[in-house]
Amino acid sequence: MTAFSTLPLDPALVRALDALGHTAMTPVQAAALPAVLAGHDVIAEARTGSGKTIAFGLGVVARIDTSASHVQALVLCPTRELADQVSRELRALARFLPNLKLLTLCGGIPLRPQLASLVHAPHVVVGTPGRIEELVENGVLALGEVRVLVLDEADRMLDMGFPRTSSASSPPPRPSARPCCSRPPCRRPCVPAAAPCSARRSS
Repeated sequence: MTAFSTLPLDPALVRALDALGHTAMTPVQAAALPAVLAGHDVIAEARTGSGKTIAFGLGVVARIDTSASHVQALVLCPTRELADQVSRELRALARFLPNLKLLTLCGGIPLRPQLASLVHAPHVVVGTPGRIEELVENGVLALGEVRVLVLDEADRMLDMGFPRTSSASSPPPRPSARPCCSRPPCRRPCVPAAAPCSARRSS
């Protein structure tokens, strides 16, 4: 198994991985992370518990410039529960990176506290497409300088009509890295369904 220490990671991220008990990469992490960290688009498919959140999470956190006060990474999830889970894992990865601000913005909860939290722009936003679109359309969430876009469980969002409702959620410029992770069973597989744990660069 390949150690995380072989990757070009900030020492603070290696320290966080050690604190979480992660020393060796899982297959999906070993397949995806070199390309993700190099800024390439990646499409990955892996089973629940395979470590794909850390695979894209490291790519998100590693590219944040905390001296810049704007949204630099957007992670879209199909449900509030998944968004909360992803946010917890990203915060754990960023625990030793000072001043990194992450917000979870989902529907099903009052809008007013979220509006208040956006007075100072976060570096990372994790949320559901409907709420993100609402905030963008209201002019309170700017995504024009996003560097990294992640679609987690993209197959579920496709089934929920994500392409029809996401025009405002997607930043106009193409981000330099855009990991897309799905969880089987994947009805619209991002990679061949015969590969239970795989990742590839997107052309």
